[in-house]
Amino acid sequence: MIRWMARLVVVAVMVGMTASGQESGGDKVDLQALNALKREAFERSQVMELIYHISEVYGPRVTNSRNHRAAAEWAMRQMKEWGLQNVHLEPFGPFGYGWQVKKFYGALETPSYAPLIGFPLAWTPGTDGPVTAEAVWTPLRSDADFEKYRGTLKGKVALIFEPRELTPHTEVESRRLSDEEVYARTLTNDPSRLGGSGGPRPGSEPPRPGVITPQSASTAAASGRELRNKINAFLKEEGVLVALTPGYNGDGGTVFATYGGSQDPADPVGPPTAAITPEQYNRVVRLLQHGEHPTLTFDIQVEYQKDDLDSFNVIGELPGATKPDEVVMLGGHFDSWQGGTGATDNATGAAVSLEAVRIIAKLQQAKLIKPLARTVRVALWGGEEQGLLGSLAYVQQHFAPRKTMAKTPEYDKLAVYFNNDMGTGRLRAVTALGSDELAAVFRSWVAPVKDLGMIAVTGQTAGATKAPGGSDSASFSWIGLSGVNFTQDPVEYMSRTHHSNMDLYDRVQKGDVMQGALVEAWFVYNAATRPDILPRIETPEPDPDAKGF
Repeated sequence: MIRWMARLVVVAVMVGMTASGQESGGDKVDLQALNALKREAFERSQVMELIYHISEVYGPRVTNSRNHRAAAEWAMRQMKEWGLQNVHLEPFGPFGYGWQVKKFYGALETPSYAPLIGFPLAWTPGTDGPVTAEAVWTPLRSDADFEKYRGTLKGKVALIFEPRELTPHTEVESRRLSDEEVYARTLTNDPSRLGGSGGPRPGSEPPRPGVITPQSASTAAASGRELRNKINAFLKEEGVLVALTPGYNGDGGTVFATYGGSQDPADPVGPPTAAITPEQYNRVVRLLQHGEHPTLTFDIQVEYQKDDLDSFNVIGELPGATKPDEVVMLGGHFDSWQGGTGATDNATGAAVSLEAVRIIAKLQQAKLIKPLARTVRVALWGGEEQGLLGSLAYVQQHFAPRKTMAKTPEYDKLAVYFNNDMGTGRLRAVTALGSDELAAVFRSWVAPVKDLGMIAVTGQTAGATKAPGGSDSASFSWIGLSGVNFTQDPVEYMSRTHHSNMDLYDRVQKGDVMQGALVEAWFVYNAATRPDILPRIETPEPDPDAKGF
C-alpha cells in the first residue's frame, strides 16, 4: 500500500509539473513538422544501416587507429551525400599513437587443451608470431609485490591480478526504466546534494588508493596512466612474455577491458597483454595452486598508427537560413574500445545523431518542414574514451578556455548541444541543467512524443558541472554552455556491452534507435527554428587549474 501511494504521489507531482510548465515559458510546437519527422524516421529509417557500417564494416575504432580514420572518411561521404556543408575533420592533439588488433589467438595447452576467449589490451604490442610458455601467478596487489616477484618472471605468461570470485546471475541484466522510475528522477529529494553532469559513469567503481585492481589500471585518469606505466615498465624489465588479466567486469564469455598501455610515445611499452574470461583465468590460477605447470600459447598481432599523432573530430553542417551564425549542435563519440565492434558504445549514439541530421536535411530539401533559422552542426568526437579529449579541445578552442573563460564570438551563439552516449536504450527524459526556463521549453517539446516513451524533463534543480566526465555533454556544461544529455533505458549497457567483447551489432535494439533518432531530430528542429535562442545556463568563473588546450 505504501509503495502504491508513493507511485501516485510521483505521478501526481509529474502531472502538476507538466501542466505548469506548459502554461508558462513553453513553446508552441509545430505538429505538422513532427508528423513529417515521424514518417521519415519510422517509414524510411536508415539508422540500422548506419550502425551496420560504423560497427560491422569498420569494426572497433580505437582513437586515431586506421579503423577510426576509415570510418570517419565514410561518415564524411554520407554527410556530403545528404547535402551537409563544411564537412571536415577537425584535428586536436597531439593525441599520440593509434592502435588496433589484427589477430588474437590464445589457448591453454597443458595439462589439457582449451581455447581462450579474450582480446589484447589497447596500446600493448603483439607477440611477433606464436609463443608458448609456462604460466605463473604473480598478483600485483600493491607496490610491495613488485619486489616480491622480481627475478621470477622471465619468459613466463604472468597472471598479474587476483582471480575474480564469481556468483550466479540471479537478477535480470537487461532492463528498461518504468515510467515511475523516470518520473522519480524529476524530483529533487535532497537540495543539499545537488550535482551537475560529469564525474564517473554510472556503475563504475572509483579506484581504491594503494590497491592495484584491473579497474584501477583501466581508468583514463592520471592515476590509471601512472599505474599502467609502472606495471608495464616492471613487466618489460623482468622479461614477461605475455601478461594476462581477467578483465574488470563480466563473466560467462563476456570480458570487459580497455587500456593496457599508452598512446603517448614517451610512456613505457610493456609486454603483450590480454584479457581472458575470468572462468578461464581462474582455472589457470587453480592449476598453479595445485602444483600443476600449465602452459599457454598466444599469437597476437596489432598495428600502431604512428603517421599522424593528432586525432580528430568529424564535423558537418546544415546552414541556417536567417540566423546562420547561431548554432544548434548534436553528436556523440565515434571512437570505441577494441573488444567488440563499438556497436552500443558508441555507434548507436553516432548513428542516431547522423540519422537525425539526415531526416532534417531530407525534409528540408523536400520543403516538408520550414527552413532552419539556425545552423545545425553534427559532431562525432574522437578521444572520448581517453577522457573526452576531442570535445574538450573543441569547446575550449571554439568557445572559451576554462582557465580564463575568455569568450570567443561563437560562445553566445551556441544554442545547445544534444549528446547521445548511453547505448541502445530508448530516450526517456532530457536534462534541463538546472534551468527552470529551459525545463519549461523542453516540457513543451516532450508533450507530443510521450507516446514514444520520451516522457519527462529532469535536472530542473541541478548543480553546475564541477569537472568534465561521463560523456561529451559535460565538456560543454563545464564552460557554461548547454550540454544536454538524454536519460535512456539501460537495457544491457553496463551489464553486458559497455567496453566488452559483446559490444556488437546484435545487441542493438532497432526500435530503440529509431525512436532516439526521431526524438533527437525533433529537439534539434525545435531548437533551430524557435524565434529566440534557447535560455542559457550560468557562465562559470575562470579556473586557473583547468587543463588547457
